[in-house]
Amino acid sequence: MKLKRRKFLFLSTVGTISAGFAGCATAIKVRNNNSVQVTKPVVSDGKVLYQFVSVADTGTGDNGQYAVAKAMTNYHSQNPYDLVVLAGDNIYTNGEIEKINAVFERPYAELLKKGVKFQAALGNHDIRTANGDLQLKYAAFNYGGRYYTYNRGPVQFFVLDTNGNADFKTQLTWLDTELSKSKAPWKIVYGHHPIYASGVYGSNPEFIKAFTPIFTKHNVQLYINGHEHHYERTIAINGTTYLICGGGAGTRPVGKNEWTAYSAEKLSFAAYKVYADKIEISGIGTDNQIFDKGIIPIKTA
Repeated sequence: MKLKRRKFLFLSTVGTISAGFAGCATAIKVRNNNSVQVTKPVVSDGKVLYQFVSVADTGTGDNGQYAVAKAMTNYHSQNPYDLVVLAGDNIYTNGEIEKINAVFERPYAELLKKGVKFQAALGNHDIRTANGDLQLKYAAFNYGGRYYTYNRGPVQFFVLDTNGNADFKTQLTWLDTELSKSKAPWKIVYGHHPIYASGVYGSNPEFIKAFTPIFTKHNVQLYINGHEHHYERTIAINGTTYLICGGGAGTRPVGKNEWTAYSAEKLSFAAYKVYADKIEISGIGTDNQIFDKGIIPIKTA
C-alpha cells in the first residue's frame, strides 16, 4: 500500500515520538500556553559521581522516625553516602534544643557513627524557640547560617530559610548572585516549604512567582522540601524537578496534579545517584523497597 507523503511523514513522526517515550525517561517543559515539550533521551556513562539522601519533618523521636532512620541506615550499607539533606522541622514541637538527643542523636546514631553529615534547613517548628538561633549553633546540623551554600562533588547545594519571618528580599538577591557565580554542573536548592505540592497545604503562588524565575534563569535542576508530610516528585517544570520528602516521621494524605509524576502517603526518604548526565531519584519506604524512580537529565530545556 502506498502512502501519500504528508501521511507518511505524520506516521513517521508519531512512531519516533512513541519510541522515545517507550525507551527512555523524559522531561517536560511547561509553556505559557500550557503546551509541553519532550526533551531528548538521556544516555549515561554508568559512573556514579556522588550519592546522597534527603528527609524532612523528622524530629519527633517516635516510632515513625526510627523506622525511616533504620531504612536510611540499611540503604547506606548497600549504597554508601556521606550527606543527608535535612529539610526542616528537625525538632518538634517547638524547636527545643534540649530534645536533640531524643529526636536526632539517638535515631541517627548509626549514620552519625559512620561519619554521615547532616546539612539542615530551618522549618517552621524549628523557629518557635529563639527563632531557631540555638539550633543554628548546634554543630551536627552543620548550618552555614539561616541560608547558605556548599559543594559536594559535582553538586552545589543552596539552602534557604523559607519561613514567614525570613528576609526574603536579601535572600533572593543572595540566591541570584550565588547561582550566577556557580560553576557546578548540578545546582540543587532546598528549604522547608513547598513550591509545588498536592498535599494539605498545596502549592505556594508567592513562591512560584519569587523563586521559579531564578531557578529557570540559572538552570536549577532540583528543589527539595518538606512541610507536607508525604512523598511527591513532579515532572520537570520549566527545567526544575520538585521533590517533597516530608514523610520522615509521620504522614498525611496527598493527591496529585497534572504536573505530579508520583505521589504517596508513605513514611520514607529519597535517595539520589548523581551521574555526569543525570540524577536518579529513588523513593524508599520503611520496608527498604524502592517505590518510585525518576530521572533528572543534566539539561531539561
